[in-house]
Amino acid sequence: MAEGWARHLKGDSIQAFSAGLEAHGVNPNAVQVMQEAGVDITSQKSQKVAEVETIPFDFVITVCGHADEHCPVFSCSTTVAHFGFDDPPKLAENAKTEEEALNHYRRVRDEIRTFVDTLPEVLW
Repeated sequence: MAEGWARHLKGDSIQAFSAGLEAHGVNPNAVQVMQEAGVDITSQKSQKVAEVETIPFDFVITVCGHADEHCPVFSCSTTVAHFGFDDPPKLAENAKTEEEALNHYRRVRDEIRTFVDTLPEVLW
């Protein structure tokens, strides 16, 4: 969702990439709630950090605690910053209904949008 918001809101000033320690595929619930907000992330892909580690990033932003704790060392000189968000799939595991599960995604979606609105200034 963060990549989608960055491309949608800041595409003229930020070149966004998303990667993780593991690749799980694009989550259909994330796709749905982003579409509700007018952002299409269906062309994004789930990829591992190894697939992007040679890109000379100015900043690497981790958004989950696991990634922050295990963030790899990048070959380029980059600044790594952590801005944590809840993990919607983990929250949705205990949801009693599909709507309750989607509400977790919606809340995190909106929190990420608010964060992306502050970029890149919040990084300086």
